[in-house]
Amino acid sequence: MKMEKMKKKRVIVIGGGAAGMQTALRLARRGIEPVIVEKEAELGGKLRGWYVLFPTFTPASEVLNELRRRVHECGIETVLSAQVTGIAPRSVELADGRRIDGDAVVVATGFSLFDASVKEEYGYGIYDNVYTSVDIERMLGEGRVAKADGSRPKRIAFLHCVGSRDEKVCQQHCSRVCCITGVKQAMEMKRLFPDADVFNFYMDIRMFGPGYEEMYREAQQQYNVHFVRGRISEASPMLDGRIQIKAEDTLTGRPLRMSVDMLVLLVGMRANDDNAALAAGAGLRQSPSGFLAARDHFLGSVRSEVEGIYYAGTVTAPKNIGETLNEAAAAADAVAEALGA
Repeated sequence: MKMEKMKKKRVIVIGGGAAGMQTALRLARRGIEPVIVEKEAELGGKLRGWYVLFPTFTPASEVLNELRRRVHECGIETVLSAQVTGIAPRSVELADGRRIDGDAVVVATGFSLFDASVKEEYGYGIYDNVYTSVDIERMLGEGRVAKADGSRPKRIAFLHCVGSRDEKVCQQHCSRVCCITGVKQAMEMKRLFPDADVFNFYMDIRMFGPGYEEMYREAQQQYNVHFVRGRISEASPMLDGRIQIKAEDTLTGRPLRMSVDMLVLLVGMRANDDNAALAAGAGLRQSPSGFLAARDHFLGSVRSEVEGIYYAGTVTAPKNIGETLNEAAAAADAVAEALGA
């Protein structure tokens, strides 16, 4: 008499971005049946909006398409356009009333981008030629970087820490990737417009990753990108469509007034608005920043304080793509070990 085949363990992965797809792929390799639940109509998350990735300038589409290809080839079940409203250790509730059951849950819901219009002093959404770093990524991907009137910019200013390290908007944490994004985009602007003057206004330059410091030096030495330590206090429109900015060079103590053709706001990562409701319903803990808090920073960074619920990616804190993919693999391994797979 043949022994009945043991039923596969099933794990629900909430979120179909880079973290969710990588988690699902690792689970599948461990012999576990993953199901990805994604609120959007397609997989990819924020990665769909990036042009090239630092520090290698690898096209984001290469990473995205490869992850999607692997998910498709593995036959991983995906539930799209599905908003999760409740989490339990072995199930999730959807907005349409459906419930999906499994043996564990991995929360990989990522982050939200700071709304630059909240910082009214910079004029985003009010003045022409004020953009966010997300807008620039999209424009680079579409091959149409230009001023609002279609002309080439001659002077471009990037402003760091918009929606990060700012008590006035309750965003006291560092988003970590904005500094390197500003360096990357400044270099891209110089490639497109070699004769343009490009300025980065910053509070502190935080180059924490491999190859980041080298990029920072390259931007200065080879691309002649100017870095000014000081925060722009306000921006106002001029009659010719340019933007006048006021700032202070804190290294010299001198006030600055400058007109630019484009002002780019490097927007930070913030916690998802629904984190509070999901945490309250499942007994999870939030950090002061609003991101979901892991069990501990060292030996339980992918575990929640509720058995059966795990974390992957930027749902717990800002991270780059490489860190996100590595943590997703670690989360899947933690789940597999707990389930005995």
